[in-house]
Amino acid sequence: MPEVRELELDGVLEIVPAKFADERGFFSETYNAAAFAAAGITLDFVQDNHSLSVPAGTVRGLHFQTPPFAQDKLVRVVRGAIFDVAVDIRVGSPTFGRWVGVELSAREWNQLLVPKGFAHGFMTLEPETEVVYKVTALYSREHDRAIRFDDPTIGIPWPEGFTPLLSPKDRAAPLLAEVETGFRYEETST
Repeated sequence: MPEVRELELDGVLEIVPAKFADERGFFSETYNAAAFAAAGITLDFVQDNHSLSVPAGTVRGLHFQTPPFAQDKLVRVVRGAIFDVAVDIRVGSPTFGRWVGVELSAREWNQLLVPKGFAHGFMTLEPETEVVYKVTALYSREHDRAIRFDDPTIGIPWPEGFTPLLSPKDRAAPLLAEVETGFRYEETST
């Protein structure tokens, strides 16, 4: 059973799968639908993605897909380390524009669950960092969006000591105020 930690933004979770090590190495179930369901996480993942970022300081994000191709993401690092961020982009949410960040690493073996309605991005903290993540909707170029990683209204204090390296798409990304996210906050009462 994985350890599940609630973070400051509703629905964003840090998950630490069990890891069984011996002199040969280790074994870990990084995702088990039954164990996740027992922890209250019932998502249908349909695609796995894997990225390699060679230099430390590589920034990927802030990315999201609009409905009906919105994606929940389960992010983990298999080599190296990242500062991983989720930003609430649900218009009308009491936490709209707020962010939460966690250092994910192969060493700590932790994961971040980023729900629909949140933009996601990360900065690599080590060279040759590999990130693997599961998503609940297939990639759709028409629904793919980005927000500037350094949007001052969001105010993410990215790790210091790195020169951010971005793709042309991410360098040209608009500010959150200039983006129609496609997400509306709906408060649910119990």
